[in-house]
Amino acid sequence: MDMLNNLLEGFRIALSLKNIYLCFVGCLWGTMVGVLPGIGPLAGIALLIPATFGMDATGAIIMLSGIYYGAMYGGSTTSILMNIPGESASVVTCIDGYQMTRKGRGGAALFIAAWGSWIGGTLGIIGLMFLAPFLANFAVKFGPPEMFAVLLIAFILLGSLGKGSFFKTVPMIFLGLLVGTIGMDPLTGAMRFTHGIKDLYDGIGFIPVAMGAFGIGEILTSTEESLVRAVHKVKLRELLPSREELRASWGPIIRGTGIGFFIGLLPGSAHVLSSFASYTVEKRLAKRPEEFGTGRIEGVAGPETANNAASQSAMIPFLGLGIPTGPATAVMMIALLIHGVRPGPLFISEQPQVFWSLVASMYIGNVILIILNLPLVGIFINLLRVPFRILFPLILLICLIGTYAVNSSTVELVILLTCGVMGYLFRKLEFDVAPFILAIIIGPTLENAFRWSLMRSAGSFAIFVHSPITAVLITLSGLLLIWNVYRTLRPKRDWERALEEE
Repeated sequence: MDMLNNLLEGFRIALSLKNIYLCFVGCLWGTMVGVLPGIGPLAGIALLIPATFGMDATGAIIMLSGIYYGAMYGGSTTSILMNIPGESASVVTCIDGYQMTRKGRGGAALFIAAWGSWIGGTLGIIGLMFLAPFLANFAVKFGPPEMFAVLLIAFILLGSLGKGSFFKTVPMIFLGLLVGTIGMDPLTGAMRFTHGIKDLYDGIGFIPVAMGAFGIGEILTSTEESLVRAVHKVKLRELLPSREELRASWGPIIRGTGIGFFIGLLPGSAHVLSSFASYTVEKRLAKRPEEFGTGRIEGVAGPETANNAASQSAMIPFLGLGIPTGPATAVMMIALLIHGVRPGPLFISEQPQVFWSLVASMYIGNVILIILNLPLVGIFINLLRVPFRILFPLILLICLIGTYAVNSSTVELVILLTCGVMGYLFRKLEFDVAPFILAIIIGPTLENAFRWSLMRSAGSFAIFVHSPITAVLITLSGLLLIWNVYRTLRPKRDWERALEEE
């Protein structure tokens, strides 16, 4: 009953004209950045963080969340109609989606992708309602040793599930941990690696790092890509699938929801991994697997449902434990921290109006996205005709103005441009940027939990094995570390090679 009352209160807040407008803006912008190759949800969220400064925390998280799951919807459009993934999770959709377009069934593929995304997203929100409060109540009982163990296994999982080699992910995590130590020591008050620069006393700013690595880094990489695009138009009457296509898509949609939901709980590129996993499952279950890649509706329904379910379930550890499982939730965490709200075990009990209005807005956002991505799909396709030479300077200008508007600091402008160049170089060298950003955000919490634990035990490491929870999690971390080394050294399977190449 309490949950129902909380949800009704959340709808009361989310259905205000201001919050409906913010939800619509987030979904609209998310669909746009999902459709436009080369921008993506990470850059899309980072670019709009400065726009949230005049908002309350509720409005800010509603809008930024709309960008996050809206990009998952929009990314399928270019994958199906142009064979260009607008978002990384839609890479798999290109395989069968574009072949359906070549057969004249692109409209049906768009409909099934949107329908599956709505079902996966809605069921994911239901899971969020039940699991996030339960996880938060359980985590409230954690002390510093337990929290250290949870964060440690999160980092190991991030290394194992991130894109690319484990040996390339770990250095990025350590680099992020080192950058996270810059500033005043929270326990002793000593200045670390500030070199007398006052702007660094509070640490490296999250906004210039995120906007640089994801925003500027992304557009610098996009300048090297071919800008010649062949756009297939879809008429409104072509959106309706046949009965056979509807019947064939139900199984993949249900299975994709389950696969995406559980993979979304894990740190790493969950939305990408879930779409690959769903496609692999559907191909193995098919009576004629050799037809995959020639325009099978199952190859669109499963992956698109899975990546949207994963985007919703990724909010569970983010809101319940304060652990962002991916770069998009990490950037949203930055926005909440700026507004004085810290996701974690106490978040739902201390800020119930923010949590439940967010949940309610996600239901509303899913309905908005169905409207945006079906009847209005032709409008978004026209965005692809905007020359990148116009988009590039506009995005760069937004990044510069947004960063300087926070603290009027020229040092943060230097950090922005430096991180932009670093983000570009990391991509060229095939290093994943996401672990670097996540380590900067989570690293200080990990360090504090570790040091507080040692202070409690007078320097004895035995405190990390006294609690059964801590002992089990640290043991699992060690086993995962060994498995990661083995996984990296052994020959790769086909789907693993495809995930790394993406």
